[in-house]
Order: sequence, then structure tokens, then C-alpha cells
Amino acid sequence: MKTTIAATLALSVLGICGQAQDTSKTPPAPDNTKVNQRDRSKAAPTADQAKNTTNDRDTMQKIRKAVIADKSLSTYAHNVKIISQGGKVTLKGPVRSEEEKSTIEQKATEVAGAGNVTNEITVKPATSKKKS
Repeated sequence: MKTTIAATLALSVLGICGQAQDTSKTPPAPDNTKVNQRDRSKAAPTADQAKNTTNDRDTMQKIRKAVIADKSLSTYAHNVKIISQGGKVTLKGPVRSEEEKSTIEQKATEVAGAGNVTNEITVKPATSKKKS
């Protein structure tokens, strides 16, 4: 009796798990594809070009912590690229508003100092979903 109950339970769990794994749907396309294409330019600083010096790592870490600590910012804002090279900081990526853009720039300037921050953040407002 116990074996039958255990087998039935195991088959039920497998059936539920099998239903949850619908691979027929295609994942949504990233909404920053054009931005990523722009970043392929050799002249444009990208995250992998950030310097590995202690000062640059500390600068990026302090800015990232300040941005993440601000819970009023959107997920987009929390995920901006912060690139430090020789004490100069470049900010990139989409945010939801001009206010978020200026808030992140202000936080970066507080850490890196005035004149050391290049703000290349773009504003991409949330799009409303159309009803089908």
C-alpha cells in the first residue's frame, strides 16, 4: 500500500514538473539590442574594459552599492553599467526616467568626483502592454 501511494505521488510530481517546462515559447527579445550594438565600437568603453586596479574596483563597487541601496530606482537603473578606467567613470544603459539618470550620475559624482563621470545613460520609459 505504501509503495503504491509513493509511486502515485512520484508520478503526480513528475506530471506537474513536466507541465511547468513548456519550451515551445520563445523567450522575449532583449530591449537593449541596439545599445549593445553601439557598444561594439572599439572606442566605446565597455564593462570588460574596466581597469582592475584597486582604486577603479573600489570606485565601481562604491557606486554600485549606492545605486543598489536606492530602492526608489527601477531594476533597469540598478543594472546600469559602471565602468571605471583610471579614475574616470562611464555610466551606460537604459533607465526609466530622467530623474533616475540624474540620480545615478549624482551618486557616481559623489564617489568619483566632479568632472570624472561621463553619463551615457539613455531613458527608456516603460511601455504599456497592449491588450489582446
